[in-house]
Amino acid sequence: MYLQFVDTVCPEFEWSGAKRQIVLADRDLDFIDAEVFFDGRPLVTAPSPQGEEERWLSVGELNGALIAVVWMWRGEAVRIITMRKARDGEKRRYQALYG
Repeated sequence: MYLQFVDTVCPEFEWSGAKRQIVLADRDLDFIDAEVFFDGRPLVTAPSPQGEEERWLSVGELNGALIAVVWMWRGEAVRIITMRKARDGEKRRYQALYG
C-alpha cells in the first residue's frame, strides 16, 4: 500500500551526523535537503518497518531526480535514516501517480 504524505505541520528534522557524512560521500545526497524534500511537494509514502521501529519510505523529486528517503517519527521530529536514488519500481509508482 502506498500513501501520499501530507505535510500538515512544519516538523523539525534530525539525523545521525556520521550517517549523513557516509550518504553524502557515497551518494552525493545530503540529509539537510530533507527540509526541501518534505516541503509539501508530491510524495509517495509507504511503511518500511525495521524490527519494532515504525519507519516510512517516501519517494519524491529533489533537484531533478527521484529520491527515496527512509525516515521515522521521533517525538515531534522527523528522523532521517537514509537517502538514495529511487529504485525502478519506486519510480514507476511515483510516475503512475504524478506523471
